[in-house]
Amino acid sequence: MAKKTLYKRILLKLSGEALMGVGKFGIDQKASKNIAAAVEEIHSMGVQIGIVVGGGNIFRGSQAEEFGFLRTPADHIGMLATTINGLILQQSLASLGCESHVMSAFDTDSIIEKYNWQGALDHLERGAIVIFVGGTGNPYFTTDTAAALRASEINAEVLLKATKVDGIYDKDPIRFRSAVKFDQLTYADVLNKKLRVMDSTAIALCRENDIPIHVFNLFKKGSLLSAVTDRKAGSLVTGD
Repeated sequence: MAKKTLYKRILLKLSGEALMGVGKFGIDQKASKNIAAAVEEIHSMGVQIGIVVGGGNIFRGSQAEEFGFLRTPADHIGMLATTINGLILQQSLASLGCESHVMSAFDTDSIIEKYNWQGALDHLERGAIVIFVGGTGNPYFTTDTAAALRASEINAEVLLKATKVDGIYDKDPIRFRSAVKFDQLTYADVLNKKLRVMDSTAIALCRENDIPIHVFNLFKKGSLLSAVTDRKAGSLVTGD
């Protein structure tokens, strides 16, 4: 029996690091192809998909400190990095015959379509994937906050946060064997426990608009499909 999806419309948050694969920097062709294939799989099931992608594989905040950059121009560099990732992801999807549109929070002249709320909804309703880049278009806001903002604007039923671990832990499970996993939490739990899931602004936006956050391991085969069909893997953040 074919699996049925739990959602009609989702917002998928991808870190720039997801595109690195096993590398330490830049973009790995295999990783980009695998992500596109996972996205295409759920798209073919009729799920409307918005994607927010980060830029940490090209430029990280820690590098700004090393270079001695000020925060505002450093964030501008990061926002530009997300546009590169968005275009690469779009082409990876196109190679699978999957239509997608990249929409930027800031003007990029003729390279990328400028973000427009109604335009994004029109693309989604037609069945095209929309890749949101450029963060919120402003410095001092993370791509996690951009994901929560776009999820709210497109009325996504869930925000899927793709990570390198299989959920939310009380501390880094990669560094600490004693880390304890939480299967389900409230927004208040995340904020009160100061869990590093997403920044507090993003959590507050999801809480205000009643958008569940599902944190899962992107690198586990079939994890994205599971996230939209049975929700068994990862951790879920819901209302208080």
